[in-house]
Amino acid sequence: MVNFDIIVNHIQQVTGQTFNNIRQSSVSGGGINAAYHLNNDTQSYFVKLNTPERELMFEAEAKGLSELADTQCIRIPKVICFGQTSQNSYLVLEYIPCNPFNTNSSRLLGQQLAQLHQIEQPYFGWHCDNTIGSTPQYNPRQHDWLIFWQQHRLQQQLSFAKQNGYAQQLQDKGDKLTERLANFFDDYQAKPALLHGDLWGGNAAADPNGNPIIYDPACYYGDRETDIAMTELFGGFSPDFYAAYNATYPLDDGYKTRKTLYNLYHILNHVNLFGGSYLSQASNMLDQLNAELT
Repeated sequence: MVNFDIIVNHIQQVTGQTFNNIRQSSVSGGGINAAYHLNNDTQSYFVKLNTPERELMFEAEAKGLSELADTQCIRIPKVICFGQTSQNSYLVLEYIPCNPFNTNSSRLLGQQLAQLHQIEQPYFGWHCDNTIGSTPQYNPRQHDWLIFWQQHRLQQQLSFAKQNGYAQQLQDKGDKLTERLANFFDDYQAKPALLHGDLWGGNAAADPNGNPIIYDPACYYGDRETDIAMTELFGGFSPDFYAAYNATYPLDDGYKTRKTLYNLYHILNHVNLFGGSYLSQASNMLDQLNAELT
């Protein structure tokens, strides 16, 4: 059993409200963290837990949620607090009941994400490093998107894969791809847009009023196409979402090719997080991308 006393005390300190007569229930769905719903008759919180050394991961997530919320483009769960006990690191958020998307909420998400992606910085990267899942994600400031994606996304994941014993299956193909990466950016200039960074169907929902919510971010400033590519990776969002996004902020024609390049990052990360079950998919994507360059 988890001892929630320290977490509850922290919630009380931050909110200035007594939090007692608490009901707690486990929340399923996450592969990286344990999650709980803590509530009483007047208060309701979502609590994520991991091992004590993961506090920096939750701190970076809290910063990402706050930066997304500050844009006022899309509803984001409010950060209450984060910290560490002898047993766990924790992140406490407001609890928002989540519903599936309908036609209207899908369209709203497309419009609102397009608005988010129009918030730009003069650099790629972010003000701190964070994680993608539990994998380190490095975000040094860089003015060249090609170098950023090559060094701090693809080559970093290939390096992790080598450390995990997958060099034989991936390294030569990966080196071949990264050497010729510039070919995917002929006549296309990426702009540093604020990204969610890990936007698949499990990290988005609608609130009880039908307003879109996004959560579990891995924020940085990068090519907006990376967020859209991720939405297509595990089943995809609805046609209403893509139609609304393109009506608000049309995608470049070359996206259809680059989306495989961008999703390779996430599949390589899944190899490193979850093992060889994703290995053949990563290898096939490398083959496909290298074939585009012949």
